[in-house]
Amino acid sequence: MEKVRRLRAMGSLCRQQAAYNSMNKWKLLADVECWEHLAELELSSHFQECNVASSISSLAG
Repeated sequence: MEKVRRLRAMGSLCRQQAAYNSMNKWKLLADVECWEHLAELELSSHFQECNVASSISSLAG
């Protein structure tokens, strides 16, 4: 989950920079989308791992 926080923090930094840097605004906003996408992938992976672990423990029990 720490990785998700770091990815979202990077997105937040890009969003803040976009507010003050009109020349690179659209590139920075595209970077925000990239960071958010990576965070979503990380969350999805985490919950898939949790579900697999839960399924294995219920089969073993």
